[in-house]
Amino acid sequence: MAQTRREVLSLYKRILNTARKWNSVSGDSTECKIEKQYIKEETRMLFKRNKEVTDQEEIKEFIREGETRLELALHYRTPYPRPVNIPQSTLPPGNFKMKKAQKRVIEQSKPIYIKSYKDNT
Repeated sequence: MAQTRREVLSLYKRILNTARKWNSVSGDSTECKIEKQYIKEETRMLFKRNKEVTDQEEIKEFIREGETRLELALHYRTPYPRPVNIPQSTLPPGNFKMKKAQKRVIEQSKPIYIKSYKDNT
């Protein structure tokens, strides 16, 4: 348990340090400030939302998600999550409600780096 706590706090610190040192690709200072603020707010919101999680496997999953998002942000030089590609065959036509199987396929198609987001689909 203590080891997991250290991992979580280390990840939190790494993300906030990244936010502090973040430079926008465009070099625009306004955009840079917006991206830094986004990283800080997103980090605080997600860590706060999941602070009551006690299941070790779920915590490890969230740590893996955080590390993945951090690596993607550094690699692609954008702090925002990359969009999800959902197979077109799973989307309902028009204004029809989604069936359980469609919702399951959409949930399974989400990449690891956005599992923390709970959709109201």
